[in-house]
Amino acid sequence: MVKVTVWNEHRHEKKNPVVAQVYPNGIHGAIASFLENEGIEVRTATLDEPEHGLTDEVLANTDVLVWWGHIAHNEVSDEVVKKVTERVLNGMGLIVLHSGHFSKVFKTLMGTSCDLKWREADDRERLWVVDPSHPIVAGIGEYIELVKEEMYGEHFDIPAPDELVFLSWFEGGEVFRSGCTYRRGNGKIFYFRPGHETYPTYHNEKIQRVITNAVKWAAPTDHARPIYGNAKPLEEISKK
Repeated sequence: MVKVTVWNEHRHEKKNPVVAQVYPNGIHGAIASFLENEGIEVRTATLDEPEHGLTDEVLANTDVLVWWGHIAHNEVSDEVVKKVTERVLNGMGLIVLHSGHFSKVFKTLMGTSCDLKWREADDRERLWVVDPSHPIVAGIGEYIELVKEEMYGEHFDIPAPDELVFLSWFEGGEVFRSGCTYRRGNGKIFYFRPGHETYPTYHNEKIQRVITNAVKWAAPTDHARPIYGNAKPLEEISKK
């Protein structure tokens, strides 16, 4: 069984009554709930817990980490970022949601600013599936339509994705690379754009299906990380 940790700042839910109404159990609670309904073993962690809830024990027992952050990226300790990054390189999957594009973890793994255009204006969003054979979009159809969402627009300052899975169109005219996969070391990463905190995006069944599919896709495979550095020869080297 895949073991998932859903990480969330859990700050908006405490400060904004609109967010608290949309996600009474927190964004992490909403995501954990639909993953549990799929038979996935889930725990949650939040920013204000000791070590942000991401202790060595928790990370060692996490196959896939789901990350949502927004207003407190700078409060995440560099030590935790280092530990999460190392776990990804060693095979842990990472699903980065919405404004997590600006998290220390994602920027470290991408090596770029991860900046973009944005607008909060109740734009309609249509997420087009541009890689219909990808397992992340199984059961989705040609697109997902969201009545209201925050706009993210290009240019999105990320490395070229290994695979582009979704391309969004917004009512105001922008487009955005909304579903991107990467491999870093032994780990697999999926960035998925939708999920502004004041909208019920994570209650949408197709959004839930994408995240569930992504968790299964990003789960570690049984391969040891390669050994680096000075290497002894496998065969005897003849003297010339």
